Amino acid sequence: MPDTMAPGSADERGAGQRRWLWLTLAVIIFDLSTKAMATAWLDYATPVPVIPYFNLTLLHNTGAAFSFLASAGGWQRWFFIVLAIAISAVLLTWLGRLKRHETWLAIALALVLGGAIGNVYDRIVHGYVVDFIHLYYGSYSWPAFNIADSAISIGAVMMVIDVFRGGSAAEPDQAEERHT
Repeated sequence: MPDTMAPGSADERGAGQRRWLWLTLAVIIFDLSTKAMATAWLDYATPVPVIPYFNLTLLHNTGAAFSFLASAGGWQRWFFIVLAIAISAVLLTWLGRLKRHETWLAIALALVLGGAIGNVYDRIVHGYVVDFIHLYYGSYSWPAFNIADSAISIGAVMMVIDVFRGGSAAEPDQAEERHT
């Protein structure tokens, strides 16, 4: 069997990176289960100290990150639902078109996709996103967030790192140099 793959073949494209959808599913499951536990065990807006600088505080966010547009009157719920579904479709398509060697980017996209789906589920079912992780230092308080937000943030940072390291396209060249 030849060592090389035909250009544009499903293997080279990576039926690609859809193999990372397990990570998307894991993020969704972890996110929704922790939100369900927070909703069941925490009283709304009542901080529960865990360790210094970290509380569990159940909050409902009708806006976007940092409660952006939270008091906009209700239209933002549908705007963010449509936006998240559109972004998820783009991410899923992008993930499917990645080449097999683009693992770093595939992981980043899978994380963002899982986070987006976790939060859009909340918006559809509850009309708000459940947040419960609250970090603070002295009088400074970081806005509450959840596992989906964390996955989106980690994935986005990975995407930026991918750009600065020359993108995933640099990976085959590096692999080729190691084999010569």
